[in-house]
Amino acid sequence: MTVSDSLTKALARFPGAQTYRPGDSRDLNQTILRLIRQGRKTVSCDAWSAFEDGTEALPVAGRVDIALDWNRAPALATRTVQVEQVRFCDMTADKVAAQGEFRDLEHWVQGYRSYLARTGHFNTTMPLMVETFQMVHDFGENADV
Repeated sequence: MTVSDSLTKALARFPGAQTYRPGDSRDLNQTILRLIRQGRKTVSCDAWSAFEDGTEALPVAGRVDIALDWNRAPALATRTVQVEQVRFCDMTADKVAAQGEFRDLEHWVQGYRSYLARTGHFNTTMPLMVETFQMVHDFGENADV
């Protein structure tokens, strides 16, 4: 089955789903997908402005979306539980811990400052989209959706 066929089947299984590819590198994408599968990652965030141009769909509470692997094949289906707008400078240690990939708040600040600067969105008072989600389906590697 091709990646395109797998994605078509995944979207048919979860009508209304949007797709997203977590991480900005192959390694980070694999790490994030692994953390979600392990139940260690239940929160994600990005610059609120990244959603304002319509390129990427803002998560919506209750909607199931499809997380893609680096090759754009469906990896996981996640249901959004809550979407909040939180300023960068107001991020909490609890929300950072639920993201799974950071040791503590300072590690998160360093990582996100670097990531957001690379994307051209960084300032300390910028609003972030903070999504709480749960995994609802694991497509597995090369799964027949």
